[in-house]
Amino acid sequence: MRLNLIAVLLLFVFALATQSCQKNTELSGGEGDNTNEGSFNGGTSHNMGKNCMSCHKSGGQGEGIFTVAGTVYDAQKTNTFSNATVKLFTGPNGTGTLKYTFQADTRGNFYTTGNVTFGSGLFPAVQGKSSTNYMSSAITTGQCNSCHGVSQDRIWAQ
Repeated sequence: MRLNLIAVLLLFVFALATQSCQKNTELSGGEGDNTNEGSFNGGTSHNMGKNCMSCHKSGGQGEGIFTVAGTVYDAQKTNTFSNATVKLFTGPNGTGTLKYTFQADTRGNFYTTGNVTFGSGLFPAVQGKSSTNYMSSAITTGQCNSCHGVSQDRIWAQ
């Protein structure tokens, strides 16, 4: 009887440990969950210049569901630019309210699985070491590389 009780307890502890170590592939952001974001000096991202949301979406192969993601390049738009800051404002040219701030990692990629509310549109700004570039039109989606590098110039900073 005592051996059965020990076996049941060990099985229960094993089940808890296994459950807590599973990776969450449906990260969605918000209070109290596991938001996944790029950060300065981080370098685990990949596929620079590609549309991140082609994989990082519900049912996609990428880990987590990105709500905003893209790649920042240098002023020549040939090499990625590390440690840039991407900000989303309610008004053009950095006016209105700053709603969100994202950090590009050492590979130039910025991303988040956090909740982002675009409403009727937000205006991006990309800040490098010596300049800030503003997008003149509002965005209603965070799939930055679906246009930039395809039908629009790459996102850049200096």
